[in-house]
Amino acid sequence: MPAAEIRERFLRFFERHGHTIVPSSSLIPKDDPTLLFTNAGMVQFKDVFTGKEKVPYRRATTAQKCMRAGGKHNDLENVGKTARHHTFFEMLGNFSFGDYFKREAIHFAWTFLTEELGLPRDRLWATIYRDDDEAFRLWQEVTGIPAQRIVRLGEKDNFWAMGDTGPCGPCSEIVYDRGEEFRCGAETCAIGACDCDRWLEIWNLVFMQFNRDESGRLEPLPRPSIDTGMGLERIASVMQGVGSNFDTDLFRPLLRAVEDLTGRPYEGGEAGFPFRVIADHARACTFLIADGVLPSNEGRGHVLRRILRRAVRFGRILGLAEPFLYRLVDTVGEVMGDAYPEVRQRADYVRRVIRGEEERFFRTLDQGMAILAEVIERARQRGDGLIHGEEAFVLYDTYGFPLDLTEDAAEEAGLRVDREGFERAMAVQRQRARAAREVEEGWDPGSPLALALADEPATEFTGYERLEDEGTVRLLVRRDEPAERAGAGEEVGVILDRTPFYAERGGQVGDTGWLETPRARLEVLDTQLLPGGRILHKARVVEGTVQAGDRARARVDAARRAAIMRNHTATHLLHAALKRVLGDHVNQAGSLVAPDRLRFDFTHFEAPTAGQLRAIEDEINQQILRGIPVRWYWTSLEEALEAGAMALFGEKYGSEVRVVQIGDYSLELCGGTHVASTSDIGLFKFTAEGSVAAGVRRVEAVTGWGSLEYLRRQEAVLDRLAGTLRVPVDDLPARLEALVESHRELERQLRQLHRRLARQAADGLLEAAPQLAGVRVIAGELPVDDAEVLRETADYLRQRAGEAAVLLGARAGERALLVAAVTPGAQQRGLHAGRLVGEVARQVGGGGGGRPDLAQAGGRDPGRLPEALEYGRRLWMEQLAGGATGASPS
Repeated sequence: MPAAEIRERFLRFFERHGHTIVPSSSLIPKDDPTLLFTNAGMVQFKDVFTGKEKVPYRRATTAQKCMRAGGKHNDLENVGKTARHHTFFEMLGNFSFGDYFKREAIHFAWTFLTEELGLPRDRLWATIYRDDDEAFRLWQEVTGIPAQRIVRLGEKDNFWAMGDTGPCGPCSEIVYDRGEEFRCGAETCAIGACDCDRWLEIWNLVFMQFNRDESGRLEPLPRPSIDTGMGLERIASVMQGVGSNFDTDLFRPLLRAVEDLTGRPYEGGEAGFPFRVIADHARACTFLIADGVLPSNEGRGHVLRRILRRAVRFGRILGLAEPFLYRLVDTVGEVMGDAYPEVRQRADYVRRVIRGEEERFFRTLDQGMAILAEVIERARQRGDGLIHGEEAFVLYDTYGFPLDLTEDAAEEAGLRVDREGFERAMAVQRQRARAAREVEEGWDPGSPLALALADEPATEFTGYERLEDEGTVRLLVRRDEPAERAGAGEEVGVILDRTPFYAERGGQVGDTGWLETPRARLEVLDTQLLPGGRILHKARVVEGTVQAGDRARARVDAARRAAIMRNHTATHLLHAALKRVLGDHVNQAGSLVAPDRLRFDFTHFEAPTAGQLRAIEDEINQQILRGIPVRWYWTSLEEALEAGAMALFGEKYGSEVRVVQIGDYSLELCGGTHVASTSDIGLFKFTAEGSVAAGVRRVEAVTGWGSLEYLRRQEAVLDRLAGTLRVPVDDLPARLEALVESHRELERQLRQLHRRLARQAADGLLEAAPQLAGVRVIAGELPVDDAEVLRETADYLRQRAGEAAVLLGARAGERALLVAAVTPGAQQRGLHAGRLVGEVARQVGGGGGGRPDLAQAGGRDPGRLPEALEYGRRLWMEQLAGGATGASPS
């Protein structure tokens, strides 16, 4: 029975029994920044089970796409080694939200397996939680299964919990006995005692009947519920009579595609391990990218990058030396596209993302392999048979070279890697990063300042409502230590009990302004947030003396704050517009909100086109012209997420959060300050766009007065150009194009002149060149400054001289240029262009090498070029002399 038919039969069976078919949710859990991926069918119903979300049905059924490759549920390392572990898989499930319970759940599962699918009853076993006597009785009553085929297991195997606290309950696994031929041979080969392939767990029925409190006590739920999950890949292997999930129709087309790519047959067993990894990872990468995940160095993107690069490494094992994984996207679509149309609809996008990441990784591998070769050579010279952990860590940390690939190469070279040393180096790096963060945050928990603040309450921030307020000076800080007072000219940190000054956080810079006490006036230069919610005003005492206990009038620079607010609200519009124009995969990856500009980093796999950037600008300015009211409010995190507010993955949020809403256009969790209406922003204009990391783009923009200043600067540049070229501004493009074309023609003529001069000089070198062992050795400096002309001249001499070895040099400003070339006859006599040019380049402060027939190099000391060329000529002459006489060259 094809997997597609099993999926369809499952959904229709439960639909006939009163269940609503609910579409699969995304692999990115909705409004849950704490969970990496959707890893089970119940994830999209989590709030339904807890009562936070109301749905119009009490029974549901799904075919849910799932991912287990990070966090608590991580099967990555087992993929391809076993018959049934995957990163991406499908989970078939039926759910009851306080409607039916154990008896009906057991009846539905048994009926579907034995009647709908026709599985033999005597092959089916059940496991139950050790104390669940009710389930033990019901299995016998409902199914007639004998008691000896009902196995009691402990909490680890048969008690399910959503978390440390909350809904939980016993569960019951349905196990299929695949027969003696799958037996592992152990004397204790039995369910619960053995994890071999004979006992295949195909369906888990979770009976949610308790709520666990923080003390661990279990209280009965008022409405017990049902959550079940059956892996489609596993049940397909049973229905198709194959010994592995990889032999089902879900994977065979992918394995055949890998066979076509590699020209090798898939034979199963150990030899088929790389094939299985690639097939599994192709599905995972396709679905993750289709759902909006992009390769990156953190969070979900890091998991995707790890999976993709793991597939590429196994492709290299099979002899694939160029990008290939992107070619499997269409095959994934052929197998899965009927059930999940998004993998077909977004296939072109997915292919481009995968290919770009593959190309980057191949460059990393090429660079890393060269460094690894040096590491292996050093290890051999040491004679200890070991690649040190620090060396492996440098390869990993500096060059992105995976540890397991280093281990593979070491094994081939008869060496091993000090994995413990690698882990120690990794731990040291983490410790350094932690210390750097603490220094960056300017906070040492044991410092005098930290001790002085130990009993200080958080500063009350009043800057959402007002820009001027009064407070009391609680503490003065000078050079990270408490101070009693500060006088005119001194810089000091001031902590008030309440302030309208916004402290830098969330990308928004800190406020500036003034503090006035009865005896002093201070200019606030910056505002920072200290741990514990204390707000530190970094200030300079302009006049008088300030001391702890003084009352202070705090006044924020209103014009500067207004500019910051314009830019901050603009980033929210930008975030929403990027999603609308480029796609839902776009997510914020960093930001800066300053008075003069805004900067926004976002996940996207390629540079937006000029048309897309214009569309984003138009979208934002349209919302500005609409004059949409901007409101904010405090609410619980749960209610904010339920309302659809955007939350950043990995960000820590308290139970109370601030939501900023811009009409029906944008809803985000944000603690920053904002304008009252989008019309206050004035005008939004991009000023820059570029890449900051793989899969992360950056845009910069200006708003309000900043936009006007930017446009005036652009206007001034145009006026200056027009004045210089003596044409109206409107005629500038045509005039500049004509000048560029004229410049290109002059460059072409100059290069032709250089070619003629170079060939004249080369003819002189050829006439004077000595001949030894049938090979002319031509060496000398040419009066050119162009590397391409130098190479062309070397080719010219090779063609004119018969059998020849050519070494030419030239000077290009502060650099020396070198090229070496040899004919086939010279190569047969042992002359190698790459080795020689590398040797000569070292004489002029450079390096390089390359092909045996033609190679180029450079150096930083053109003054030594004549002696370097003579050195190279002599080396070749000695080599030819040694070959002719049988003597060794010196």
